[in-house]
Amino acid sequence: MDLGLRGKRALVTGSTAGIGLAIATSLAAEGATVWINGRTQERVDAALKEIKGDAKGVAADLSTSVGCETLFASLPDIDVLVNNLGIFEMKPFLDISDEEWMRFLEANVISGVRMTRHYLKGMLERKWGRVLFVSSESGIQIPPEMVHYGVTKAAQIALARGIAESFPNSGVTVNSLLPGPTESEGVGTLIGKIAEEKGISKAEVEAGFIRDARPSSLIKRLATVDEVAAMATYLCSEQASATTGSPVRVDGGVVKSAY
Repeated sequence: MDLGLRGKRALVTGSTAGIGLAIATSLAAEGATVWINGRTQERVDAALKEIKGDAKGVAADLSTSVGCETLFASLPDIDVLVNNLGIFEMKPFLDISDEEWMRFLEANVISGVRMTRHYLKGMLERKWGRVLFVSSESGIQIPPEMVHYGVTKAAQIALARGIAESFPNSGVTVNSLLPGPTESEGVGTLIGKIAEEKGISKAEVEAGFIRDARPSSLIKRLATVDEVAAMATYLCSEQASATTGSPVRVDGGVVKSAY
């Protein structure tokens, strides 16, 4: 299937590793010119070496308005925007400070607001564009071990729907992608830390997490970043023109819903 992405200009935020890098790699493989983004030039340069295709990079901390302006100056216009930048941390609700709430909101929500507000104008003028917010199944089933993360992911789902509603029949689609537990760099680091603390293997930690924290999973394992990237790439394609305002799940069946 020709996804119609050849020659399109795509930006994937927070894309020096994990799901973001997998999405950038997949888009480049489809012929898009891809810009990756991370906070440091070192991380950006390392990620660029892993992508086969037309790829460029911009180092900027998009959780800040200054970082966003830095990126806009380097990349004024695009056709495809994947708002992938995000942070997570396990912490009991009573221990989450105001400062941490704001840090999560700035990184996971406001960065996407700034990105979309800037790039959407050009997409609307050309009557073609794709905006994708990488949310999470945690936006539907808020995890008690990280309520602040779940709240920001729920906000992304609402944000994508609201923007899509604002511009009907525009040729621009706006969707949210809801991965479930995924074997990303961040999750791998967390699993490794827990394994070391408990003196058990990473495989045992992963199996225990699925069994105890996500027992509704139907695949009974972590998804791969490539599995998530495949759905993201489709949603960014010409072929997905009838899918907009939608939360699309790649959660391994974790969310117990028939719709």
